[in-house]
Amino acid sequence: MASQPSPLQRLLGSLRPHRRLVWLAASCSVLNKLFDLAPPVLIGLAVDVVVQQNTSWLAAFGVTTVPAQLGVLAALSFVIWSAESLFEYLYALLWRNLAQTVQHELRLEAYSHLQRLEMGFFEASSSGRLLAILNDDINQLERFLDHGANEILQLITTVLAVGGAMVWLSPTVAGVSFIPIPLILWGSLSFQKRLQPRYREVRERAGDLASRLANNLGGMLTIKSYAAEPWENQRLAEQSQAYRISNAKAIRFSAAFIPLIRFAILFAFLAILVIGGLQAWSGAIAVGTYSFLVFITQRLLWPLTSLGRTLDDYQRAMASSQRVLDLIDTPITIPSGDRPLPLGRVQGAIAFRHVDFAYSGREPLLQNFNLEVPAGSTIGIVGATGSGKSTIVKLLLRLYELQGGAIELDGIPIQQLQLADLRRAIGLVSQEVFLFHGTVAENIAYGSFEAPRAAIARAADLAEAARFIEALPQGYDTVVGERGQRLSGGQRQRIALARAILKNPPVLILDEATAAVDNETEAAIQRSLDHITAERTTLVIAHRLSTVRHADQIVVMDQGRIVERGSHDQLIAAAGAYVNLWRVQAGLRADEALRL
Repeated sequence: MASQPSPLQRLLGSLRPHRRLVWLAASCSVLNKLFDLAPPVLIGLAVDVVVQQNTSWLAAFGVTTVPAQLGVLAALSFVIWSAESLFEYLYALLWRNLAQTVQHELRLEAYSHLQRLEMGFFEASSSGRLLAILNDDINQLERFLDHGANEILQLITTVLAVGGAMVWLSPTVAGVSFIPIPLILWGSLSFQKRLQPRYREVRERAGDLASRLANNLGGMLTIKSYAAEPWENQRLAEQSQAYRISNAKAIRFSAAFIPLIRFAILFAFLAILVIGGLQAWSGAIAVGTYSFLVFITQRLLWPLTSLGRTLDDYQRAMASSQRVLDLIDTPITIPSGDRPLPLGRVQGAIAFRHVDFAYSGREPLLQNFNLEVPAGSTIGIVGATGSGKSTIVKLLLRLYELQGGAIELDGIPIQQLQLADLRRAIGLVSQEVFLFHGTVAENIAYGSFEAPRAAIARAADLAEAARFIEALPQGYDTVVGERGQRLSGGQRQRIALARAILKNPPVLILDEATAAVDNETEAAIQRSLDHITAERTTLVIAHRLSTVRHADQIVVMDQGRIVERGSHDQLIAAAGAYVNLWRVQAGLRADEALRL
């Protein structure tokens, strides 16, 4: 079995489309560091000029006088400082552009993939956790690419360039200065291994906290109505404390890194100061060389103190990378078919053939389920809660995958159809209406984004919504608020119905569309249905039997099975399960229900 690639390998894989930008940014980082390391060389040369004068290193190039040599050093200093500043600007610009681009692409890729996952995934996952991945974790990656990658490259450049120069100038001094480096690297890797699980826990606690906040903001009405603010404050405090504690553990561990590294650096610096000084005193090395070695040692060892912070950022980024890429790698269990479905050719004949289905971890709900819905007919589906009414709608929309059997639209198994085409052919009005933060017109036109205002107004009129919309402060331009909270339940329901009318689908599904509305709204919706169900296939799932009374056929379901079917009059005459439901809703005795 092949081992799973590390988070770093997976992250580098996502950078492949930007190889050129990565190389440019990396080159600018390396060049900036090389020019940054040049001033100690200039200091060594300046000391050499003052001490050696006409026999200095620069004199070998024909510049013999001290003023001329200092003039050359001044010019070199100007060039070097200018180049360092230029490449610092370029690497900052390139790394930041790369970080923003990768952040943008990863967020879009993760969200696009998320939209293609089945509904079961969302039922098993916390929305707060998903928000933390799409926001916090991707931002963490952006911060690492913005700063951390450059710091790692410059650290490597420093060690190679300075180490090579020291070996060339004085192998003895270089050997002493290199003594603490293995200790520093060993300590860094040891810290890295111990930090990794701590930061993974930090990201998990962050996801839990985000989930709690998202859940509470969505349930604010319930919190207030039950005066549960102190209880929720306490629960949030507990999760925030858990996040704080897990972060504190990681910080406590990472904060100990730099003080320990300082002692290793101090040892190397003192050794170079003494050993290099003795060599300069004895004439083994030039005074300028000794000056260069003292200054460059700081440049070699001091950046290693930032290794702890860099590794800290790296571990945070890898923990975030793991979560983001795991989300992107979540398998899609409901793939789209290849067969196109031109909307104008859809007749709307639906057939459930020997369908088997069970929700994950639960007993089978549908077993050998069969249902024929003729094109253009209106079918009412009724039954007790949990009988499987809404499930057949979810299966028709391919929100879940079948375990057995087939569902056909116009004789074509829906698994063969392009998923977007299938869903464009079906209009759904659910009991749980979701309105987006925006205007009334934008919500009606959702899914029909290019619809003109006249078509929006006509759809609202057919949905019996035009009167209340026009009475709103800004009419169709009134902002409904998040989830449509500025509107009543009946108003939201009629806007949802207008949305489905504007979509003009060959198949219309009303899933408990009148369950949570008042009698006036139900009557308005019923009048709308008389207009919009004509010449289209309509499935009406209802608790209120009055909604389906005039359907061409009514199907009565119980525990995933069809126990009765027929028109309202036929089912009343049969005196079976439908009559019992009718009697309960109407508050009638059995003999009175049969006389209706």
